[in-house]
Amino acid sequence: MNAATPRPRGHTAFGRWLYTVLWILCRTLGVAVFGVRTRFVQPLPARGGLIVLSSHQSHLDPLLLGLACDRRLSSLARSSLYAFKPFGFIITALDAVPIDREASAVAAMKTVIKRLEDGAAVIIFPEGTRTATGRLGELKSGFALIAKKARVPIVPVAIVGAWECWPKTRLLPRPGRIRLEFGRVMQPDEIAALDDRALVAECTARLTALDAAARDAM
Repeated sequence: MNAATPRPRGHTAFGRWLYTVLWILCRTLGVAVFGVRTRFVQPLPARGGLIVLSSHQSHLDPLLLGLACDRRLSSLARSSLYAFKPFGFIITALDAVPIDREASAVAAMKTVIKRLEDGAAVIIFPEGTRTATGRLGELKSGFALIAKKARVPIVPVAIVGAWECWPKTRLLPRPGRIRLEFGRVMQPDEIAALDDRALVAECTARLTALDAAARDAM
């Protein structure tokens, strides 16, 4: 990010303080209540745009991913969540990316691409919604276009156990065991060499393998 680029609100002094406090509190609770464990095949890039491509099991997933990483992550948030000013202030401080679901898909993609080009690490759930069965669903192809346009790496992540802790059918979460498996980082040149269909197939294969590895380690 150059000197002319505005600093995201989440990186103000208050935003950094809030993120740090919540990270410490939530990590302690995550380990105590959900037995959260993580494994990284390699360290994540320390800076620059990055897509964290994750399976989607529950409402806990953005929090779990943020707790697993030392680097700050940005999550996509419905623009309607900003209507309640205090909550909107908090999620802005936490680097949320506002997405207007009433706008076109192209507009939403441009918003994410701009955040990636500014150097953020952004969480994308390619299934588009939480799983109804606890198993990996079909990946939508939108992330492929975003990754190629922004020319950023992709790190695939499988989350296992979060569905059992908080499935769609439950109002509140329950204690359990959760594991996150982070795969090898795919570099921009590697991504550019694949067409969209091949990239989706490759990421599907990687997420499937990571999901199996996480289940074996539970």
